Amino acid sequence: MDTDTADITRLFDRYLRSLDDRGAFDDAWAAAFFTEDATTSTPAGDVRGRAAVAANVRMAMGLFDRTVHFGSGYLVEVDGDRATLLGNQLSTHVLADGSGLFLSGGRTENELVRTPDGWRLSRSDLRIAWTQGNPPVLP
Repeated sequence: MDTDTADITRLFDRYLRSLDDRGAFDDAWAAAFFTEDATTSTPAGDVRGRAAVAANVRMAMGLFDRTVHFGSGYLVEVDGDRATLLGNQLSTHVLADGSGLFLSGGRTENELVRTPDGWRLSRSDLRIAWTQGNPPVLP
């Protein structure tokens, strides 16, 4: 595995792990993973801009007491200072309202840009293929 591919997969794995670590999901968190103009499209909504990504993740993760996010099957393509990462994602969520577990599986589609601070996500989309359990109610 070349250095860029290793750095990109490590960034994405750290991103998934950060969701489970229940951090602040603040500007510093977002800057560690996303470009200033990043976009995301997830079941929690479509947003543009690093601050909006942080706010959206903070809202979404607030719906859960605990989570485990697992990424696998990464396909990384690097073209100079731009790259794509496609992968599978399984997510287990313990709902904050005590109503049980919510599981989902899907595909993640990402675009990345090499910055002075390393690779960052410029687009991160999650396409859910299946769910099990009671989904949370979005505000």
